Amino acid sequence: MKEFWADCLARFESELPAQQFNAWIKSLRVETDDAERRLRLLAPNGFILRWVRERYLDRVESLARQHFPEPITIDLSLDEKPTGLLQESSGKVAEDIAILPDRKESDASREKFVDPVDLPEYGLTRLNPEFTFNTLVTGRSNDMARAAAQQVAVNPGSSYNPLFIYGGVGLGKTHLIHALGNEVLRHSPHKVIRYLHAEDYYSDVIRAYQQKSFDTFKRTYRSLDVLLIDDIQFFNGKARTQEEFFYVFNALVEAKKQIVITCDTYPKDIQGLEERLISRFDWGLTVQIEPPELEMRVAILKKKAASESIELGDDVAFLIAKNLRSNVRELEGALKKVLAFARFHNREINLELAKEALKDIIGAHNRQITLELIQKTVADYFKIKVADMYSKKRNRAIARPRQVAMWLARDLTPHSLPEIGEAFGGRDHTTVLHACRTIAELRNKDSLLNKDLLVLSQTIKG
Repeated sequence: MKEFWADCLARFESELPAQQFNAWIKSLRVETDDAERRLRLLAPNGFILRWVRERYLDRVESLARQHFPEPITIDLSLDEKPTGLLQESSGKVAEDIAILPDRKESDASREKFVDPVDLPEYGLTRLNPEFTFNTLVTGRSNDMARAAAQQVAVNPGSSYNPLFIYGGVGLGKTHLIHALGNEVLRHSPHKVIRYLHAEDYYSDVIRAYQQKSFDTFKRTYRSLDVLLIDDIQFFNGKARTQEEFFYVFNALVEAKKQIVITCDTYPKDIQGLEERLISRFDWGLTVQIEPPELEMRVAILKKKAASESIELGDDVAFLIAKNLRSNVRELEGALKKVLAFARFHNREINLELAKEALKDIIGAHNRQITLELIQKTVADYFKIKVADMYSKKRNRAIARPRQVAMWLARDLTPHSLPEIGEAFGGRDHTTVLHACRTIAELRNKDSLLNKDLLVLSQTIKG
């Protein structure tokens, strides 16, 4: 039994992002009973229990059928005596996520919920009513961020403060914080909520400075129950704006009012931001949204098409998803192009039409970003030979650039792990996966490496 669970851990570690593996799988405690052929998985809290049951238990049972010649019993229950394992293995992320209320509310409790749009002052919140948790497609790339946002929405000011969400352009950060704001209002219509872009806050500071109305400015922001501020990297170099936000931040947190921040990079990598602000962003929880995996990209496309009452075939969705990997906006833009092309020519939406509509995008993608281009660009950047990319050398000066090239190949091309491994000297797909996970983890800790990745990505994309 223990050998089987060790195999399960290895499988999940190879299949899940490190953050999710540590939070959901490694946090489980295991008890085995070989005599009764029983495996007990014990979750440290109810939230993790529900999450594992809904998303990962089927996978464990599937692995068990492959591993054992005869059926075994797998139980999943709440750990009555949790150990310190969770804190050690998940970096306190899963431990801090408190138990979410059961979504199957009674009729009586459901009556207290309201549709935020029906509130008379909803327009002042600047929230988008179409951005909710129900309309957000969830996958491995964003389920940790979504879970944290849902918890904050139920307990604003007490769960994580601030909640800092970061990730590249077009990955759904804005959708997520709007969803959080709408959910807060659904539970607590009396809360004063304000969503704004960082540039709007900057404009408010300039206006207050010009009109000598800083007292009004301070009263307005300090009266908020929830402040949702988007793209805080735009505070770069704006000293007075940062100073005022520093005071607002302190006032709101001390009053147990909720702050939610989004950014395109990890807090410590934000250029031109004061250290005292960065240190305060670490007070709460920082979660990353990663580029969506293939299955999630397909789901996003199909859901977007369904919202426009259009049935999108799996083959068309797969074509778009395979060729556009970086963000959701590009996916939706490609879908709109296909739909417009079909309407203009009065033709049925099928694979042939999609290829015709997207021939420029697909052609440019296939022409510009190849594994060979990535290998040459990375080799030139790190001043090594292209041949080192597929050599057996393992010294750090060569191994790290090779791992970087593998990560970029996974991020910028539709090639599978085995295809990437073959291009790098016939390496196994697990070697590629290990390289991708290593770089993904290091970029959060090493600002120089993160800068290298950004420069290389922009260079390769042209």
